[in-house]
Amino acid sequence: MRASAGIARMVRETSLTPDNLIYPIFTTFGKNVADEISSMPGNFRLSADLLGKEAKEISSLGIPAVILFGIPETKDERGSSALDADGVVQNAIKEIKSAVPDMVVITDVCIDEYTTHGHCGIVENGKVLNDPTLEQLGLMALSHAKAGADMIAPSDMMDGRVGRIRRDLDAEGFGDLPIMAYSAKYASGFYGPFRDACNSAPEFGDRSTYQMDPANSREAIREVELDVQENADIVMVKPALSYLDIIYRVKNEFDMPVAAYNVSGEYSMVIAAAEKGWIDGDRVMMEILLSIKRAGAEMIITYYAKEAGKKLNG
Repeated sequence: MRASAGIARMVRETSLTPDNLIYPIFTTFGKNVADEISSMPGNFRLSADLLGKEAKEISSLGIPAVILFGIPETKDERGSSALDADGVVQNAIKEIKSAVPDMVVITDVCIDEYTTHGHCGIVENGKVLNDPTLEQLGLMALSHAKAGADMIAPSDMMDGRVGRIRRDLDAEGFGDLPIMAYSAKYASGFYGPFRDACNSAPEFGDRSTYQMDPANSREAIREVELDVQENADIVMVKPALSYLDIIYRVKNEFDMPVAAYNVSGEYSMVIAAAEKGWIDGDRVMMEILLSIKRAGAEMIITYYAKEAGKKLNG
């Protein structure tokens, strides 16, 4: 069965296509801004006016969706700029939908990029408060919906946020807007380049009080189950590569779509090793993406999306 490439293709168990890919975009304030992220070569902070061209390139590769992360001009203790109708993400949504109406625009809902302290929730006396954060997340999701988002993706890991966002969206006439929940998001060392990109590293402590312990797998199933009960439409595991077993367990235990986030550190370490000549970067890229698909993820958020799309399109 391995004697020829043709036979090998005929019996191949797992296939990867551009339909499985979601491309992350960092959008920032200003005009004509294309600032390359030093720790993530090939990725840029882009102002909204450049996103139409970017969206057309992504769409031409057959990639159906992007996910937006905002880098605002101003920050405060509560992440107030995340709610601005003319905020960086809100404007980015409009630009992309104007250029490529069929592009699925997913928005990350979390206030860490918008706060001075860099945490994913409201902070009082050095403690991240779960319940007071939910109102802010609901308002942020609603502002994205009004701007034209196709899907909301809460990444904060506050308890109850999926249910709160669902209720807020339904109450304002957005009952058909799906939620992709970061359901099993681990407190990982692989997020470093992303935090550099967004300038969102915590000002104090870390996020282990609300993100998951990397040692736990049964807890991941409980977290996913809670999001399912709160009417999440898609559940996500983050990071992907070190948590393939979690992706596999989630897919087998829940009859619903599963996403995985191939995160910044996973991307950057491959790029760095390839630049050193230690590995074949393209081959490793495709092997990693295939492994995530094989584990059970139908959707893969990845910084490789454009390069993988080019290879998959032949």
